[in-house]
Amino acid sequence: MTDPTLYKQTAAETAAAIAAGEVSAVEVAEAHLDRIAKVDDRINAFLHVDTEGALAAARAVDAKRAAGERLGPLAGVPLALKDLFTTHGIPTTCGSKILEGWLPPYDATVTRRLREADVVILGKSNMDEFAMGSSTENSAYGPTRNPWDLDRIPGGSGGGSAAALASFQAPLAIGTDTGGSIRQPGAVTGTVGVKPTYGGVSRFGMVAFSSSLDQAGPCARTVLDAALLHEAIAGHDPLDSTSINAAVPAVVEAAKLGATQGIKGMRVGVVRQFSGEGYQAGVVQRFQESVELLRTLGAEVVEIDCPSFDYALPAYYLIAPSECSSNLARFDAMRYGLRVGDDGNHSAEEVTALTREAGFGAEVKRRIMLGTYALSSGYYDAYYGQAQKVRTLIIRDFEAAFTQVDVLVSPTTPTTAFKIGERVDDPMAMYLADLCTIPTNLAGNAGMSLPCGLAPEDGLPVGLQILAPAMADDRLYRVGAALEAALLEQWGRPILESVPAL
Repeated sequence: MTDPTLYKQTAAETAAAIAAGEVSAVEVAEAHLDRIAKVDDRINAFLHVDTEGALAAARAVDAKRAAGERLGPLAGVPLALKDLFTTHGIPTTCGSKILEGWLPPYDATVTRRLREADVVILGKSNMDEFAMGSSTENSAYGPTRNPWDLDRIPGGSGGGSAAALASFQAPLAIGTDTGGSIRQPGAVTGTVGVKPTYGGVSRFGMVAFSSSLDQAGPCARTVLDAALLHEAIAGHDPLDSTSINAAVPAVVEAAKLGATQGIKGMRVGVVRQFSGEGYQAGVVQRFQESVELLRTLGAEVVEIDCPSFDYALPAYYLIAPSECSSNLARFDAMRYGLRVGDDGNHSAEEVTALTREAGFGAEVKRRIMLGTYALSSGYYDAYYGQAQKVRTLIIRDFEAAFTQVDVLVSPTTPTTAFKIGERVDDPMAMYLADLCTIPTNLAGNAGMSLPCGLAPEDGLPVGLQILAPAMADDRLYRVGAALEAALLEQWGRPILESVPAL
C-alpha cells in the first residue's frame, strides 16, 4: 500500500526530501501514479496519464542527484498539466473531439520550462472544451467531479487541474485563466490558484481561446508551492510577442516574507461592487472574517469603489467570443485533428463544415456564433468596439484603486460549488460564476485565489481573491502567505484535510 505521506506532502517538502535523498523521485512518482489509479475513475481529473514519461523523468532526477548535480527547487515534484498546452508526442485535445488523438510535434514554452526544471509531468488534466466554461462540464470527455462532493462541479475551465490537487493526485498543476479559469476552480476546491500578470508567462504552445485575455499560471495546495511553480514557468519568451521582457517579480521571497513577517502597514481595498445580491451568505461570512483577520495582521482596510466593474461581464462576453471566433477558425479539418466527410464526395468547404459540426461542442459553437456576429459588418463598432471602451474604463478603475491601496480583495466566486447539471441549460447563471474574476483579466493585472474556510451551510470551500497591479505579482504572495498562515493557525490543520476520504 502506498505511503500517504508521499502524496500528501507539499511540493516544497517533496522537493526537499528528494534533494536530501530521503526518498527517490521514482518513489514519489509511483505513489502519485498509484493514487491516480485508485481514485481518478471517480474524479476524471486526467484525460491522459503519461506513466512511462513520468517515470523516465523521475529516473533522470534520481540520476542527477546520484551524480552530485544540484537540483532545482521543484526537481522530482509531480504535476498535472492542463490539456491546453502542447506536449511533444503526448495527446493534446483541449477537451475537444476536434483534436482527439492529436500528437503535437513540439512542446509549449511552459511545458519546456517544466521539463528544464525537472518537474515530473504526470499527464494532461481535463478541462472545459477550449477553456470555454466555468464547470468542466463542457469537456468532450466527460465532466470532472469535485473531491469535496462528487455530485458537484470542480470549477472551470481548469477543473481537472484543481481536482487533481484536491484529491491528492498531484501536488502541483498548471492552469490557464481567461476569465477566472484558474482562480474559480481554486476557490471551489479549496486550493490555491494564481493568474499572473498578462504576459508574465509565455503563451507559446498554449492553444488560444482569447489571445488578449489568456494567461497561464500555477495551481497548488499552498501559497509557497504556487510561488515556486510561478518562478519555474515565468519569464520573457521571444516566441511570444506579448511576453513581457522584464524580471520576474520575486514571488518566492514574497511568500516567505508574508509567512514570517506578515503585512503590517499594507493597505488593502475591499471592492464594493463584489457584494450584495446573488452572493451566498456563507461565502460573504467567510470573506468578511478574512478581512477582519487582515486587519488583525496589521493591514489598513478601506472600501474601494470601481463602478465600471459592473459592466465587466457583458464586455468580456463580447471580447472573448470575438477573439475565439477568430482563433478557432484554424480548426478547419485540413491540417490536423478530426476530419469528417473526406470521402471524395464533398468539397473542402463541406468537409470543414461537417468537421466543425461534429467536432465542436455546444458551448464552443455558442461562443463562435456570438463572436462572429459581434465582429460582423455593421455590428463591430456597436459590440466589440464598445466592449473595448468598457475595458479601458475598467483599467482606469484599477489604476485609480491602486493609487489608494496595495491590493484589492473580494470573494473569488459568489457561491460555493454548484451541482453538476444545475446550470448547463442556463448560460447566464453559468457565466455569473466568473463575476468577480473577469475584471482583472480585462485589465491584465495579477490575481490569486486562496481558501479562506468552509461555508457553514454546505461545508464546501470558499475562496478569497487578492488582486494586484501588473508586474506586482509579489504582493499577491505576500498577502496570501500571511493570510494562509493566520488561517492555518485558526484551523489547526490544512483545509484539504477535511476533504471526504476517497
